Amino acid sequence: MASQESHSDNGASGHELPAGVDLVIAPRTSDIGAFEVQRLLPSTRRRMVGPFIFVDRMGPATLTEDNPLEVRPHPHIGLATVTYLFAGEIMHRDSLGVVQKIEPGAVNLMTAGQGIVHSERSDPTALAKGVDLFGMQIWMALPHALEETTPAFKHFPATDLPRFRDGDAAISLVAGSYRGETSPVETAMETIYADISLPRGARVTIPAGYEERALYPVRGRIEVSGGTVNTGDLLVLVPGTEVTVEATEDAQLLLLGGAAMDGPRHIWWNFVSSSKDRIEQAKDDWKSGRFPEVPNETDFIPLPE
Repeated sequence: MASQESHSDNGASGHELPAGVDLVIAPRTSDIGAFEVQRLLPSTRRRMVGPFIFVDRMGPATLTEDNPLEVRPHPHIGLATVTYLFAGEIMHRDSLGVVQKIEPGAVNLMTAGQGIVHSERSDPTALAKGVDLFGMQIWMALPHALEETTPAFKHFPATDLPRFRDGDAAISLVAGSYRGETSPVETAMETIYADISLPRGARVTIPAGYEERALYPVRGRIEVSGGTVNTGDLLVLVPGTEVTVEATEDAQLLLLGGAAMDGPRHIWWNFVSSSKDRIEQAKDDWKSGRFPEVPNETDFIPLPE
């Protein structure tokens, strides 16, 4: 999805941090027309967690014929997008010729590398009945050796992802390895992305194994190490420390992280790179029409001025 400018500042919750939590990032909110987006990364207080450089929550919102999702073709470089829905559907089209609908629990993994263009739209036939859209759009920066890799797209149906229990917690493993299970979603560097559901009163321990980790409470109320946290904030965890999460009501949270990136990354609009010059080149390439086109689509999002 195309990056949108946000309109409020990141900030931390006003209470003392729970044990094991290093930083709390409050979301910035923007309206892209069809629905509201809450942005968690990048932040002025933290640029990345593991490979995750861009984390957006989409919705929840009801899409209709009068309020469709219409993200016109736009470019990416130097990253891989991971689209994961809790509800609804999105139709993906890209310059590789891929046309793929994504539905709840499935994963669309698009590797931009040296450059790809895609669009994301509502299926007109579904809009007649209304579509309740809710999900996450996340970008992972690529390591230096793969920043200019050949673009690629892979779809993983929900049935392909490991689903298992950790005590009372139900876990869907989007990417990486966790509790002896491994996702088929291949990432360019060590990554963890787990969707964890907890019934009221249940607890789960988040292991210390990954170098960088963050928790994102999607819905419901949780306590972390006995401390109350705000639903919708991103909780960056202290490296090397286990934390215990308890649901005070039925809850859902995401565990995000992995190995630290091999150096800083620049991000401008939809472009990520270790080189500012490479981003300038991408800007000129998009403005001059040198990116590949999405078949059968003529409209596009212009370069921001």
